[in-house]
Amino acid sequence: MPRRRSSRKENSQILLTMASNTDLSKDDVTRYLEGQSELDLLRFITCGSVDDGKSTLIGRMLYEAQLIFDDQITALQRDSKTSGTQGGEIDFALLVDGLSAEREQGITIDVAYRFFNTDRRKFIVADTPGHEQYTRNMATGASTADVAVILVDASQGILTQTRRHSFIASLLGIRHVVLAVNKMDLVSFDEDRFRRIEAAYTELSTRFQFASVTPIPLSALRGDNVTKRSSNTPWYQGPTLLGFLETIDLAEEPSAALRFPVQWVNRPNANFRGFSGTVAAGAAIKGQAIRALPSGEIASIKDIILFDQSLDSAATGKAVTLTLDREIDLSRGDVITSAQAPCEVAEQFEAELVWMDGESGFAGRQYHFQLGTSRANASISTIKSKYNINTFEALSAKSLTLNDIASVTISLDHAIAFEPYAENKTLGSFVLIDRYTNATVAAGMLKFSLRRASNIHRQAESINRASRERLAGHKGHVIWLTGLSGSGKSTIANRATEILHERGIRTYILDGDNVRHGLSKDLGFTDADRIENIRRIGEVAKLMLDAGIVVITAFISPFRAERDLVRQLFDTHDFDEVFVSTSLETAEARDPKGLYKKARAGELPNFTGIDSDYEAPEASELVLDTENQSISDNADQLVALIQRRIDSATSNLG
Repeated sequence: MPRRRSSRKENSQILLTMASNTDLSKDDVTRYLEGQSELDLLRFITCGSVDDGKSTLIGRMLYEAQLIFDDQITALQRDSKTSGTQGGEIDFALLVDGLSAEREQGITIDVAYRFFNTDRRKFIVADTPGHEQYTRNMATGASTADVAVILVDASQGILTQTRRHSFIASLLGIRHVVLAVNKMDLVSFDEDRFRRIEAAYTELSTRFQFASVTPIPLSALRGDNVTKRSSNTPWYQGPTLLGFLETIDLAEEPSAALRFPVQWVNRPNANFRGFSGTVAAGAAIKGQAIRALPSGEIASIKDIILFDQSLDSAATGKAVTLTLDREIDLSRGDVITSAQAPCEVAEQFEAELVWMDGESGFAGRQYHFQLGTSRANASISTIKSKYNINTFEALSAKSLTLNDIASVTISLDHAIAFEPYAENKTLGSFVLIDRYTNATVAAGMLKFSLRRASNIHRQAESINRASRERLAGHKGHVIWLTGLSGSGKSTIANRATEILHERGIRTYILDGDNVRHGLSKDLGFTDADRIENIRRIGEVAKLMLDAGIVVITAFISPFRAERDLVRQLFDTHDFDEVFVSTSLETAEARDPKGLYKKARAGELPNFTGIDSDYEAPEASELVLDTENQSISDNADQLVALIQRRIDSATSNLG
């Protein structure tokens, strides 16, 4: 068995011991250690379809490069007999597949990271799963990779996951790809088979933004062309896989413009205020003029602090604390940039998304947006298209499902500093987070800001809401009635407006059926259409509130997320949610429009309560029980709520 070479840490300890017991100077040791630290780091990912041999390839690479301890080899031999897939022979995949579920199934589920180094380079490899349902894990691994090793089973050829993983690698800015045609031993190292796969992938790669594609025929199981050139492929003259990874040149033109996202405002005492973070691009230099974004304020770097040291400069990748020559408005999520070359600030973008959640995503639904240290509330304004992964055709879509790749527009509730992902991964990559579960639902790449965001300005009005409310003699208010079809929303709203009208209060009902005859006549009843309908109604209600009117809406509005989104359009004192409560059995027994009967017969798909969920409010301002109380009693309760709201506010009209 090959023995593992001493690690660099072990070598360092040996040399330090020698320096203390022999004539070897500590300067010699220091020079040796500096030489090791100067090795550059390459991050690469292995990806492709399930069972293409990704874990086996990494295990074989570690084994042949003699980077495994003897006790690890012994354990590997033992595990191969109990959990391996090679009939008792060494199963190199077990060196990487750490989860028990992976070993039991013989597949990779999670992303497995391994660190190793040779004499020429340091490596971090991410072994990612091939199954379609774990595509989100592949995107996670690819987000920090410099090179993608895309495996293809020589006996199977290019598959759907090959296309999907290649597409994601390109979206995430990976420039260099190794086409690792694995399991060549299964096709007797047939050159013609290799060339056909090479030609097919070359044609496929023209759709992507790769700078280079390097095809290598190999057998991860047998070791052919992994670390040593194989005698089984005399027709192949290219590099081995490890040889390629050790020599690929990743040098790029360094960015001259400083980009420093603020991670933390460092304030240990009243006499010190610094801004901690990592230089994302360019360099921070003492005395340099900087611009803080999004505020736009100008200052100069007074000091650059690393622990207890004061530095003259800090290059890309350096984590430091900056102090400035004057106090300016800066907080976590802001970006310190070069004063002469700031990045963009915007609140609307075009972006590419990889949807990573089992729950569907819809235009109009609100999420948390996280870009580096910046955080905002966001919504997908439009789903422009999603891609057919086999043809890469852009298809129209109203929703996003697990593993979809789509082009979308994103709107934030405030402007942030950013750069396109193609120019700066740190300031161009983001995630969307579910506001209720805190699950990451999508990973995205910003392409560019939308100019319309900076070209549209609010027009000042001489007659404003306060003027209109003084004319009406009362404040405006919004009441949002929600409940099942047949619960009594429209009936209660109608009776309440009669009472308010008699009292001289200007009202308007936005009723679900009436709105669908005009404003929303283009919408159906899918989840996506329901979300868009509620978004429109919320905006209309906001306009009516500005007109000084008491607005009562009567909509099923089945989704809690959209009702919360509407609530956020209004100040707290301007909006009340009212839950019109009744059981499904009672609502179905009433069935005033015959809709439940049609839904039960399958004639009315996506009907709330039957084949589409209703999410009851968790904390509404008022609950009206129409099962046990009369319409008149419920209307009186609603009027009492409205009267209290407008009375408390109207006294301040002046």
